[in-house]
Amino acid sequence: MTNAETKIQMMKWSIRCFVDGLLGLIPIIGLGFALAALWFSRRARKHEKQFWNPAKPYRVCGVICAAIGAILWGGILVFIIGNLVIDAWF
Repeated sequence: MTNAETKIQMMKWSIRCFVDGLLGLIPIIGLGFALAALWFSRRARKHEKQFWNPAKPYRVCGVICAAIGAILWGGILVFIIGNLVIDAWF
């Protein structure tokens, strides 16, 4: 991959991180999008060591939204499964 292709791919991953991070705030289905956003962020960040990323603010906002969504919806999912398990035992 050439330098230009790498830069374009890095910017696309940053924008996808932002979009998936925002979708990660949606109830129920948001956990999958949040995890995908974190994965795209990792891929974009790997190339930021070599090249300047003009879409870095989008990546950062996407990671923040994804982290909030993953913690929120993951916690709710654990709470629901925990209640189901406790109800099954008693």
